[in-house]
Amino acid sequence: MKDKTNEAVVHSRRSMVTGSAALLLGGVAGGAGLAAAAAPQHAPAPPLPWKWTKLDPDEAGRRAYRSYLENKG
Repeated sequence: MKDKTNEAVVHSRRSMVTGSAALLLGGVAGGAGLAAAAAPQHAPAPPLPWKWTKLDPDEAGRRAYRSYLENKG
């Protein structure tokens, strides 16, 4: 059996140009496909100004502390 680790690999200029052109065309086709994809629809935001609500500082602190413990940080 021959050991092929020492053999030189020959690449021609034509094969390099062909490979580069194929890569370029693949990138253009992929980019065109992504550009043609529809953007996701988002729900409209509620009108401003938002309704003001009074917060209880003790209850907000309790909820924040519990959320920190339950979600591990």
